[in-house]
Amino acid sequence: MGDTLKIVVLVKHVPDAQFDRHIGPDRTLERSESILSELDEYALEAALQLSEARGGEKAGNQVIALTMGAPDAANALKKALQIGATSGAHVSDDALAGSDAWATSLVLAAAVRAVGDVDLVLTGMASTDGETSLVPTQLAERLGLPQLTFASSLEVEGRTAVIRRDGGTTSDTVEADLPAVVSVTDQINEPRYPNFKGILAAKKKKIATFGLADLGLDAGQVGSAGSLTRVEQAEPRPARVAGTIITDEGDAGVKLVDFLAAQKLV
Repeated sequence: MGDTLKIVVLVKHVPDAQFDRHIGPDRTLERSESILSELDEYALEAALQLSEARGGEKAGNQVIALTMGAPDAANALKKALQIGATSGAHVSDDALAGSDAWATSLVLAAAVRAVGDVDLVLTGMASTDGETSLVPTQLAERLGLPQLTFASSLEVEGRTAVIRRDGGTTSDTVEADLPAVVSVTDQINEPRYPNFKGILAAKKKKIATFGLADLGLDAGQVGSAGSLTRVEQAEPRPARVAGTIITDEGDAGVKLVDFLAAQKLV
């Protein structure tokens, strides 16, 4: 502890938003075309800035990227390491498939405890696949730590985390003693890109792998068995139909108003 920081950043391997999403036969999202969640990059950047302000890795600061998922989820960790995280931690077990936010937070809390002596847990404001925003709060509760949510700025002063939370017309300053869990918005910073030096350096960085047994958990606590919610049915979205074309014959304005009125938009 002391002036240095040990920060865990939650990162997730999510389907690339550039492609259509597909539901697999197990009623979970197919992740063959997946990337590091964009919203997690803001949390990673916030962690790196806090570390660098204190002298970075050479001064003893640590930024540990933590993910949970199938073996391919390691790709999210590799991207985080290329951007600048000092190490990675990957919870991978076949039994994890189908875990909802409740089960996920249970596993991540156990993983944070396994990392040990953590000063800050940073997360994005949501994942870009589930978009529940539930995991950070559940994680804080399971760890017994204070949580600061939706931070648009973050500073650490001594052993106190201070955030600004921006609302529609007001901004609030909220603080909590460390250790704490902080979720950040996409307004907090501008995430950096991996550079050539970072890509080469990432190859030498370590990724620790945990199974459920390593965390003191069993299959009945995760997956569909340990989840409070489950997908009962999933269907592809209907094909988009052609829109209404209005030909201007001198009365296009009237036709447009009639169309909007029929849709109850005016």
